Amino acid sequence: MKSNRTVMMLFALPILAIGVSGFLPPEKDAHFSRIARTVVGEFPRQHLLHREVDEALARQMLDNYISGFDYERIYFLASDIEDFRRRQAELGDTLRKGNLDLAGEIFETFKARVRDRLAFSGKLLDDGFDFTMDETYHWKRREAPWPADQAEWDELWRKRVKNEYLRRLVAQTLDEESASVEPAPPRVDDNPKDVESGKDPETATNRLPETVGNDGTDDAGSPGTDPDMALIEPNLPPAEFIRNRYNQFLQVLEDHDAEWVVQQYLAAFARAFDPHCDYMSPASAEDFAIEMKLSLVGIGALLRPEDGTAMIVSLIPGGPAHNDKSENRLRPGDKIIAVAQGDEPPVSILHWPLYRAVRVIRGEVGSRVVLTVIPATDPTGGTTKTVELIRDEVKLEAREAKSRVETHTGPDGSELKVGVIVLPAFYADMQAKRYEPDYKSASRDVATILRKLRDENVDGIILDLRNNGGGSLIEAVLMTGLFIETGPVVLVKERRNVNILPDNDPTIAYAGPLAVLVNRTSASASEIVAAALQDYGRAIVIGDSRTHGKGSVQTVLPLGRNQDMGSIKVTSALFYRITGGSTQLKGVEPDIVIPSPYDYMDFGEDSLKNPLEWSTVRPVMFSPFDDLTSLIADLRTRSRDRRATDERYVAYSELLGRIETMNKDEQISLRLDERQERARTEKELQDVQNRLIEQAGEDTDDDTTDLIEEEAIRILADLIRIRNPIEPAPVIEIHEPVPAWESAQSAK
Repeated sequence: MKSNRTVMMLFALPILAIGVSGFLPPEKDAHFSRIARTVVGEFPRQHLLHREVDEALARQMLDNYISGFDYERIYFLASDIEDFRRRQAELGDTLRKGNLDLAGEIFETFKARVRDRLAFSGKLLDDGFDFTMDETYHWKRREAPWPADQAEWDELWRKRVKNEYLRRLVAQTLDEESASVEPAPPRVDDNPKDVESGKDPETATNRLPETVGNDGTDDAGSPGTDPDMALIEPNLPPAEFIRNRYNQFLQVLEDHDAEWVVQQYLAAFARAFDPHCDYMSPASAEDFAIEMKLSLVGIGALLRPEDGTAMIVSLIPGGPAHNDKSENRLRPGDKIIAVAQGDEPPVSILHWPLYRAVRVIRGEVGSRVVLTVIPATDPTGGTTKTVELIRDEVKLEAREAKSRVETHTGPDGSELKVGVIVLPAFYADMQAKRYEPDYKSASRDVATILRKLRDENVDGIILDLRNNGGGSLIEAVLMTGLFIETGPVVLVKERRNVNILPDNDPTIAYAGPLAVLVNRTSASASEIVAAALQDYGRAIVIGDSRTHGKGSVQTVLPLGRNQDMGSIKVTSALFYRITGGSTQLKGVEPDIVIPSPYDYMDFGEDSLKNPLEWSTVRPVMFSPFDDLTSLIADLRTRSRDRRATDERYVAYSELLGRIETMNKDEQISLRLDERQERARTEKELQDVQNRLIEQAGEDTDDDTTDLIEEEAIRILADLIRIRNPIEPAPVIEIHEPVPAWESAQSAK
């Protein structure tokens, strides 16, 4: 069984030149019509929930399609939306008939609105702006109403273009100030956030999925060129810079063909079922297949489309981005808006489909790439940073489990030894057999580490699953089995039944005090392990307020035998804890919360549009390993009091508070003096931010203790000292038997 990671091709902003039905030769029209009928017929049958194509689903589809063009509701007028809504009631029937007229009509309307705003923006730039006026711009418009009339539309755009001009002006001023100290790299500011994109997880190709992962979509790797590339001239005056950017946007809009329109329209239909579903046209399905065959050469980052940018979901251990320790290094949540090859000028990738952006981010080993990035901590896009990386092949061995021993000294001077196991992914060698001597897997490696730590007489162990996006489901079950006796680990609900996946091995590799570290990027397999160990009372879970919350798995199904109709990606299973609750949406809530910056960003399943709801199934019987509930309140209080008197945590909390405020503040000043002061403050905070985020557990070396891990060690030490340690079980060689459910699948 193998897992596929889908290259997202959903929304990359408005882009097309021709509509569909009525604009195509009859043979093309008939072909796309046949695809539409097939997609509409297959999704209700294949999706786990068997949802009917009713008016509610049609409304969600229409919302998806419209927001794909006009993410921040600045191009369409309220009257346009009202006109589109009149077609909603009949949308299901027209789709069943293969009628795609509405897709082309909405797109043609959008193009007309873009042309109008391009001309209006030019007039605004000619007239200039008064930056002494005391006014603000509402930059966060995802839920704002569409402009009601021409006057409201014009006022919205006056402030929008003024904000862009001001942002560019402030950026150039700060660059000039920096240049007086040291040369400043070229910079490019944010572009309007006009497009919504789906967020896509790692997918599984079998009914009983073996691999589960985070919601990343592609890793940056193979170079390519594109006729739509638009060079960015960093030294242009603000007015000319903005004109060029909007002209580029219109050019990209005109360059796309009808297949792209159908792709977006049917993808919008797919995501009406849930945000991880998708339709991949023949061209995009081919790109997906090519990407799956490429080696991990590039920057080593998982990306997804977001607001017209390529957003960093996670960094692959061992890759250039993960190994980079520079001040401006990439972090999850950062948004790439431009790419430069070596010393060449940067190329804007705003509003590109993800697969096209990936082509220019990837490259040959040893080649230099320079990325222009909007930092995750500045959601307004008011600042950017330049990240320079040397492409390289991702060293897969860097994903292997690693360990070290830390010594904790208590108030009375007594010392405790705590083993720390860092597990970046639930990996397994799919090409080798489990019984081969050189077979590599996460559970086997961790079992070896546990025996080593036992030999070193550690008093407790921390399993660090932060930034672990998932991997093999089999490995997640076997990993849990290292810490418990036999029993159920996870429930998998498919269309017709619920399967129990158990640990059948009665041996325990380690039975002593245990803590599990998680954050918002801990997903799928990580959530399964953390949930099981928490439910068994086997470990204290510490970290962000919740894990990622992706409790679903998708299957990629071709629509035709000759691949001329593309493929669909459909949700085929859900994961549940042994206590009956799903890991979907809610994730795993730690026993003791120590937040990271991800807790204050739009990270996780709950930030997606139209996610599947949390649900329950019948719980299963199991024998708890221990009961830690009576101790958690005391441990939580001790940790809170300790952090309240630690200067580092106080400074860290202030930084988190600032990130939270920036994400909640939907207004930004349009006064030049205030924006300059804000920008300077942001720059001054950058050093503090870099230091504290590093101390909070991001991108630190495996042999260093970060701020959150340090507190987790103290919490575990508290647990050991306030109760008698559990006597470890004898060291027993683990033979790693193949679970019965795995054997059954292999026999199919």
